[in-house]
Amino acid sequence: MELNADLQEKKQFLIEGLKSTYKGQYDAIQPLPYIKDRLYCVDKVFVEGGVEVCLAPELTPGTRGSWERLESYKSMYTDFRFKSKRRIIQGEPGYGKSTLTLQLAYDWCNDVSDSPMNNVEILILLRLRQLGSVKSLYRAIKSFLLFHEPRVSKHVIEKIIDSCSSVHIILDGYDEYPGRDSNDNDDVHRIIKMELFADFEVSLTTRYLPECLRKETKRAKLIGFDDKARDEYIRKAVVGNNYEAVEEIKQQLYENSILADLCQVPLIFVMFAHMAQDQRDSMKFKSVTQFFKYMIRCFYDHLKQKFKDNRSNELYLHEMEHHKLDEIAFEGLNKEHQQLSWIKTRFRQRVGPELYDQYILIGILVEEDEVSDDSITTMVRFYHKLFCEWYAAHHLVTLVKNAHDLSDMLRFLDPFDLQYLFRFACGLDPNAGKKLINHLKGLPGGDTFAILCILEQTGDVNDIMASVKELCSRTVRIKGGDSALLQRSTTQLLDIASKNHIPISRVHLFLCSPRVDESGLNLILESGLSLSILSSLQKLQITDIRRLTNEELAAILSYSSQCTSLKELRFVGYHMPDTIPVGSIPSSLKSRNVKVWNGNYINGVYRRLNLQTGQWQACDNDGNLPGEEGLDEESYQESLANFNRARRK
Repeated sequence: MELNADLQEKKQFLIEGLKSTYKGQYDAIQPLPYIKDRLYCVDKVFVEGGVEVCLAPELTPGTRGSWERLESYKSMYTDFRFKSKRRIIQGEPGYGKSTLTLQLAYDWCNDVSDSPMNNVEILILLRLRQLGSVKSLYRAIKSFLLFHEPRVSKHVIEKIIDSCSSVHIILDGYDEYPGRDSNDNDDVHRIIKMELFADFEVSLTTRYLPECLRKETKRAKLIGFDDKARDEYIRKAVVGNNYEAVEEIKQQLYENSILADLCQVPLIFVMFAHMAQDQRDSMKFKSVTQFFKYMIRCFYDHLKQKFKDNRSNELYLHEMEHHKLDEIAFEGLNKEHQQLSWIKTRFRQRVGPELYDQYILIGILVEEDEVSDDSITTMVRFYHKLFCEWYAAHHLVTLVKNAHDLSDMLRFLDPFDLQYLFRFACGLDPNAGKKLINHLKGLPGGDTFAILCILEQTGDVNDIMASVKELCSRTVRIKGGDSALLQRSTTQLLDIASKNHIPISRVHLFLCSPRVDESGLNLILESGLSLSILSSLQKLQITDIRRLTNEELAAILSYSSQCTSLKELRFVGYHMPDTIPVGSIPSSLKSRNVKVWNGNYINGVYRRLNLQTGQWQACDNDGNLPGEEGLDEESYQESLANFNRARRK
């Protein structure tokens, strides 16, 4: 639609107004919330973590479909396999969903040539948690993005957008949207369901996947920082090309192996990296509770140095006394639908004006405006959900110590969603920790997580050795449908077992689609988590439903050969290559005569790989070849006949 001169001019005002708003947002990245005078442009600190896309959705509950890693976030918009008008970008809290949206806004504002936003006429980026009861997209744009532009009204915005051929809408934070999962026919839901602006491209970020979009919409997933991304961030945003300084920060992380999992979360790693640069002394932690306690102390210490007067004593008392903040945090999490933001006036009155102002000044709390009922309400939230879990854990400790039955009291607290709430509580108080650990052991899959909570409680690996040995004496399963917490807990415990030379009887990776990383030292699961070389692993079974290429098989064989105690490697469900080049079979597998076999039982036949020839041969139920224990010549000939008949079919 051709615009008249007046509307064309107002379109330019709209675009300039949007760019001005986005610049104010992407120029205010704050890696350390307590240092408010150290702000960065997003382009100076943005580092790409892992991104995967779903090429085929899950077929049955508990499975994860087919996912593939992308080289860049840009591929979400350029890869032909991911071509769609609707995209969902999933990621856990702190994994960089909002930072990614600001990078896209930066790209658009600055005409970045290789960005997928380069040819977009108008970019609309809305933070859904701010929308309150606003149901109209045009009103939301006016209220949040063009509030400073009087020359462009809500009705003018509607006319301009309707006339555009290229509009990209980014809806950030569906999981924090007040109207999420409701049946309201608001513009947000109409856009998502393609009832509104069906020709416009829409990206939705969220912590979880809305049920109504499980099949129809293309999905991507942010999986956090690996070693390469962490290195890049340190160089780009912390110390530049100072090689020695880079190595010093990396060494601090390696010395705190208990934090390796936590530092996969980009937000936490970013704070760790900047704190490691600021602190002259080495930071050593035996638990995430110790780390978080240290981090909060840094928040307060910075403010004390800023005041440099007798108020530092008051700050110390306030640092120790935060009961009201604890209560509010706990009440927000202990609900069927969690509350992560509160009306400022009520929150401030409850904790007290003086303490509230300090929490804002320190950076523990953040204020944000929300539009509701034609008025703007200032809301307050914790800097990150992990901070909410930290303070809630203090109140949980108080409740648990005085409670006899935890089941009813904890009915809304899902440890698989609030893992750090439980870990913090166990680390803060040994007596409350014992009760919580017993409670966790009674939950499905909770025994594995309980072991990590014991480690959190004591800070001493020796105290969990008996539990780790008992766990590793039986089959340890990691399933594709498991929560991230359960997978993380399991992989961490396997790593602890291996490093302490505890025999791991058998690991079964079920529908995890593992692949070997470039270093050849890690199996990367579909969830993005990794399984490092396990020197004490005795048997490994991998179950999946797909074709395995020669290259993929060779990489898994190479990884397995480095698990020096491995006796058996079994593949189940895979369509395996007919033959394997002998050169791709590691010599250590041959010298140890590791059983590598296809566990698919077809027409009475199992097949095992002959490591000397690269051929599959019929074997017995225990994987024995002719001449080995358990399979005589007559049985072998019968199995071979069955095998050949199966191949002909």
